[in-house]
Amino acid sequence: AVIAGQYLGQEDRKSSGKAATQLIWFMTAVSFGIMMLIYLGKNFILHQIFGAIEADVCAHANTYLLIVAASVPFLAIYNGGAAIFRTMGNSGVSMKVSVIMNAINCGGNALLIYGLHCGTEGVAIPTLVSRAVAAVLIVILLSRTKGPIRIERSLHIKFDGRMIRRILGIGLPNGMENSMFQLGKILVLSLFSTFGTYAIAANAVGNVIAGFQLMAGMAASLAMVTVVSRCVGAGDYEQAKYYTIKVLVMAYMCIIVTVLFTFAVLPLVMKAYGLSYEAQSAAEKILMLHGIAASTIWPVAFTLPCTFRAAGDVKYSMIVSICTMWICRIVFSYVLGKYMGMGVFGVWVAMIMDQFVRGVLFI
Repeated sequence: AVIAGQYLGQEDRKSSGKAATQLIWFMTAVSFGIMMLIYLGKNFILHQIFGAIEADVCAHANTYLLIVAASVPFLAIYNGGAAIFRTMGNSGVSMKVSVIMNAINCGGNALLIYGLHCGTEGVAIPTLVSRAVAAVLIVILLSRTKGPIRIERSLHIKFDGRMIRRILGIGLPNGMENSMFQLGKILVLSLFSTFGTYAIAANAVGNVIAGFQLMAGMAASLAMVTVVSRCVGAGDYEQAKYYTIKVLVMAYMCIIVTVLFTFAVLPLVMKAYGLSYEAQSAAEKILMLHGIAASTIWPVAFTLPCTFRAAGDVKYSMIVSICTMWICRIVFSYVLGKYMGMGVFGVWVAMIMDQFVRGVLFI
C-alpha cells in the first residue's frame, strides 16, 4: 500500500494498479501458508507456549482456533484491500465493509449464543463468516472502483518479481516487526496463565477497553501512511514533515478525548462484564495506567514510526520495535510481574516502559 501510494504521488496510475494486484494475490498465497502453519502447530501453541492452562480453557481455545484459523486468508485479503482504498483517500469504502463485517459477526454471535445456545463455536463461526464476506466484498469493489487504483479482473496472474521485491522490501521488515510484537504478546499471555483465571479475565477486559482508548490513534497511524507516502512519491519532503506533525497533534487530541470518555464510563463498563472483585480491581488499575500512557506516550511510539514506513525506511522501525519488545516488555514482564510479585499490573507496567523507550528513540 505504501508503494501504491508512492506511485500515486508520481501520478503513475498503471504502476499503482499493478502494485495493488500483486499485493492482493501475494497476500492470498502467503496467508494460506500461514493458515496451514497454525493448524500444524496448534498443539504446540496451546500446550507448549501457553503452558499449564486449565483444561476447560484449553478445550475452548482449541475449538476457537480450529474455526478462526480458517479465516486468516479472508482477513488478509480484506486488510490488503482496505489499505489500498485508504491509499486512494477513500477510507469510506473500507469503513462500510467493516461495518457489514462486524454487523454479521455481532448478529451471528447473538443468534448462535443466545438463540441456539452454542458455546465457543457460537463466537468463532460468525468471525469466520464475517471475514469471508468482507474479503469477497472488498475484492469486488477493488475490481470495479472508478478510483485511481483498480486491480485486474483475472484469475491468471503472473507474479512480477521486481514488484514483489519492492513490496517485500517494505512488507518483510514491517511484518517481522509485527510478528515479533505478536509473539511477545503470546509469551506474555503464557505468564498471565500462571497468575490465575482472574488475571486472564482482567487482561482480556483491559485489552478490549485499551483498544478503544487507542482507536483514534490507530486511525491516525493509517492516515499517516497514506498521506506521507503520497508526499514522498511526489518528492515533497517539507509537506511530509508538515503532515507528520499535523497528524500527530490530531492523534493526541483524539486519544485524550477517548481516554477521558472511558474513564467516565468505566464503572458502567465494569458492571456489564460481571467480573469478580479481584478481576475488576485489577482491570480498573490497568486501564487507569494505560489511559495516562496512551495520552502521553503512545502517539510518538506507534503513530510517528508510520512516517518512516511511508518513506520506505522500515529497518530502523523494525530494529527499535524488536529490541524494546524483548528487553522492556518481555524481560520486565517477568521481573515485575512474576519475580517482584506485581502480577498482572506489573506486566502492563512493562508494556508502558516499552512504549516510553520506543517513543524516545523514534523522536
